[in-house]
Amino acid sequence: MDAIVKNFPRVEDDSARPTQKEAEDAVRVLLRWAGDDPTREGLLDTPSRVAKAYRELFSGYDLAAEDVLGRTFEEVAGYDDMVLVKDISFFSHCEHHMVPIIGRAHVAYLPKGRVLGLSKIARVVEIFGRRLQTQETMTAQIATAIDETLDPRGVAVMIEAEHMCMAMRGIQKQGSTTLTTTFTGAFKTEPAEQARFMTMLRS
Repeated sequence: MDAIVKNFPRVEDDSARPTQKEAEDAVRVLLRWAGDDPTREGLLDTPSRVAKAYRELFSGYDLAAEDVLGRTFEEVAGYDDMVLVKDISFFSHCEHHMVPIIGRAHVAYLPKGRVLGLSKIARVVEIFGRRLQTQETMTAQIATAIDETLDPRGVAVMIEAEHMCMAMRGIQKQGSTTLTTTFTGAFKTEPAEQARFMTMLRS
């Protein structure tokens, strides 16, 4: 699973990116291709707005999960039971059609001497969500990042999401939800831990 995280590195060299003007020109081309006129009043500022929005929506490319997860806490009074953060809402974009994925992530780990700040887990979900994604890849990326950085006894990740590429186009089925899971360590080898994770999610 190492390659899953490393295949999506932080962008270190901004010179490899198109300029703001090039991005805006590309939006104008798409507007013309769609059949509209980018010079009409309502669309004059659309290219700059889209470029600005894309910079925010895909800001995960500028961040590395290991930077967020770097700080841990060891003073936990011997606590070694499951830590679960559930119902972490996120927005991502399908890498096939570049339309939204809207969902919730549930992340748990079994500590081994160290714990994470709870906000760090939500932040990792945000980093991987703000990239072009498949749900399967995102689920594995979150688990791998926490597993490699914290070295816990196990990590469990479940994502539930609705894909607008199914709701808005193609088969056009609104309200359908996709569920994916990834387990590492004790969550993978001990069925009782998986069952406990699922029970805590539903409680």
